[in-house]
Amino acid sequence: MFYAFKGVAPVVSPKAYVHPSATIIGSVLIMDNVYVGPGAVLRGDWGKIIIHENANIQETCVIHSFPGVNVIIEPFAHIGHGAIIHGARIGTNCLIGMNAVVMDEAIVESNAVVGALSFVPAKMVIPSGVLAVGNPVVLKKIVDSEFLDWKKRGTMVYIDLAKSADRDIVPCAPSELIEAEAQKIDPQQPPDFSVYVK
Repeated sequence: MFYAFKGVAPVVSPKAYVHPSATIIGSVLIMDNVYVGPGAVLRGDWGKIIIHENANIQETCVIHSFPGVNVIIEPFAHIGHGAIIHGARIGTNCLIGMNAVVMDEAIVESNAVVGALSFVPAKMVIPSGVLAVGNPVVLKKIVDSEFLDWKKRGTMVYIDLAKSADRDIVPCAPSELIEAEAQKIDPQQPPDFSVYVK
């Protein structure tokens, strides 16, 4: 759902995907190939929110800002389920873990990782390529190339999802679980991610 705030309406690229249950308010710019998942809330009332191309904002994330401070999510950033970004800048190719919180005027530089459930205090800078974890976060180690490759593959999954979601994610009624349908559901058979492995 989209809402204007004081006459300012969100701007969304036709190449982006915003789930119908997400709420986008006011001064929000969503660029090409961005995925915004179900239940996410992006409220651009007191500051702008800019989501650059190829980033993803997963289910139930909240993005908002302290008055006069803009939120910038740079290209290929990966914002995990339930994360809160409040008035922060998230650099190119970062990973913000599930249910992490990044506070006002914090900067997470490119290729950095904030672990799940971690808390980044206001105005803190997480240097490029560093893993930060804890509450409040501490800088643990340099992120190795193997992890960054894994992260890039995960982000590509969301870029592809943004491109196909209008076709692939459609409202429907649930099927009655009859034998033929039950055979299609195999918890031992995960999706084929081999196409993302180089």
